[in-house]
Amino acid sequence: MEILEGRIYKHFKGDLYLVEGVVFHSETKEKMVLYRALYGNGLRYVRPYEMFKEKVDKIKYPNVKQEYRFELQDILSVAGFKEPTK
Repeated sequence: MEILEGRIYKHFKGDLYLVEGVVFHSETKEKMVLYRALYGNGLRYVRPYEMFKEKVDKIKYPNVKQEYRFELQDILSVAGFKEPTK
């Protein structure tokens, strides 16, 4: 699964986040996802890329319906965003 910049993802606990970019740790060069909360004061977070796209631990969270920690949402912008053409 590829993480797409500028798109909205839903965390398995319910909140929505905007992926602002895929970035790299300055020392380790580890690939990370920079994302912003779409609630509260809009804090920005960074999480390892592989962790962002991992499956939900169904043993720890047996009642969660979502398969992945973050799942891409099909939310169109009211400002007229259109998918790029190929």
